[in-house]
Amino acid sequence: MIILKPSSETPTYTIKQVAEQTGLSRQVLRKWEERYDIVIPQRLDNGYRVYHDEDIRLFLLMKRYAEDGFALSQAAEMAKSQKNSIFPSNPENTFIEDILSDLLRHGKNCDELELNFSLQAAYHRLGLEHYLQQIVIPFLKEIGDHWASGEWDEYQEALSSLVVRDQLVQLRRNFQYREDSPLLLGACLPNESHEIPVHIFLLQLMLKGWRTAMIGSLPAPGAIQSLIEKIKPVKVLLSASTTFPFEESPQTIQELDEFAGQHPHTEFYLGGYGSFIWADRLQLQHIHLLESIEDI
Repeated sequence: MIILKPSSETPTYTIKQVAEQTGLSRQVLRKWEERYDIVIPQRLDNGYRVYHDEDIRLFLLMKRYAEDGFALSQAAEMAKSQKNSIFPSNPENTFIEDILSDLLRHGKNCDELELNFSLQAAYHRLGLEHYLQQIVIPFLKEIGDHWASGEWDEYQEALSSLVVRDQLVQLRRNFQYREDSPLLLGACLPNESHEIPVHIFLLQLMLKGWRTAMIGSLPAPGAIQSLIEKIKPVKVLLSASTTFPFEESPQTIQELDEFAGQHPHTEFYLGGYGSFIWADRLQLQHIHLLESIEDI
């Protein structure tokens, strides 16, 4: 093994300091390193990990994407794609940068018509898969960053997010699929209001041949079970981007777990940053925790 020593010219941090700066436990940091290769820390002669500013930035990016509701494997890939924030100059990247700049300008001006136009132009130019990864997800991150920093007010954030959400809904409705495609239901848990990540995840699954149905934000108690009984999906993806569903109604997930046990021919999954944070307390018997789209 090659033993690396940190350069004295750049600041380094212990895993304890990284945990304090990111709000992630040391156990989570190690798990993300080992499972997702989000960073590769240097090692001192005594074997201790040392980290740099770029490592902290990548952890925070992955955390942000995970909090926005993306599966951890997706969050890791999205964060790693922005490593060092260096992109070669080519016409396609210039187009993407221009579209994102236009979207931010239109969002700031609350120009719903121009937001729709720019999103449509990007979709037709890039195709669905690249549109989601290179336009929708980065734009949503920018929306969140501008709102969190106070640069945008609540209306600017809400309007921009709503335009994206409405377009994703339209794309799902117009998606062409085979009638014999297997059916998957995506659903926010009761008390969960973040539904955009579910739309994105379902569209990515539709590209893989799935037919999808969805229950959006804040469903009523029992709504998920009722729809499952009616449409009989092959698989069910439950989403918790936050921990609110478990804090506000801890019995709900247990009821869904029991329901899953009564429907052995349907596979049930639970994803989202909130479920990852709450995982050790859930003690699920029939619902699988989802970390990657490849697990479905």
